[in-house]
Amino acid sequence: MLRGIIVALALLVALPAAAQQEEQTLVDRATLAVQDLMSTGDQTQDAVGFLRRARAVMVCPRVFRASFILGGEGGSCVLLGRDGAGSWSSPAFYGMGSGSVGLQIGVQDAMVMMMIMTDRGLQAVMDSQFKIGADASVALATIGGGIQGSTTAAAGADIVAIARARGLFAGISLSGSVLSYRPDSATAYYGRGYSARQIVMAMEAHNPGSDPLRAMLLRFGSR
Repeated sequence: MLRGIIVALALLVALPAAAQQEEQTLVDRATLAVQDLMSTGDQTQDAVGFLRRARAVMVCPRVFRASFILGGEGGSCVLLGRDGAGSWSSPAFYGMGSGSVGLQIGVQDAMVMMMIMTDRGLQAVMDSQFKIGADASVALATIGGGIQGSTTAAAGADIVAIARARGLFAGISLSGSVLSYRPDSATAYYGRGYSARQIVMAMEAHNPGSDPLRAMLLRFGSR
């Protein structure tokens, strides 16, 4: 009887730890994605310029062509906001899914970074679900080789996206993709439930494991 209780308690402790490790892996991958997207290729100057002016950023370390499938579920992303002093928040966790994804021919998967330039764009993304392209008042532009639009067109957009696949900037259409906040991931990572606004705007949550990601954004996105 006592042994059974001990085993049950051990499982209760192990489950949150395993969940937190899953979220930490996503945060670590996002850190590497920011470094890659901001330091390699012919579009980095444009990307860094937008990041320096961004209100927030959504980083999706790996997005698959086949309906954004990642491990049997939607692609995983993190959202971080910046305050007036230039400090970045800890990450809020999101899932990305789509019925049809427009990656260029030959592109199987890509890392995607969406730089949110305006408060209007940030408010839209922080809704429990945001479908890209469904809200006509929120303008999305993409930059990079072969991508619809251009740096000039992106200048007035609420959200500017950039993607890289196999070391090259790639074309990608995000229209129709749904971004959904994952409160369970926040609970696993921070030890209690937080809304996206509490994490990204109020900056009430903090996990030291996200410090390298915040430092990477500060490195490339310092104003």
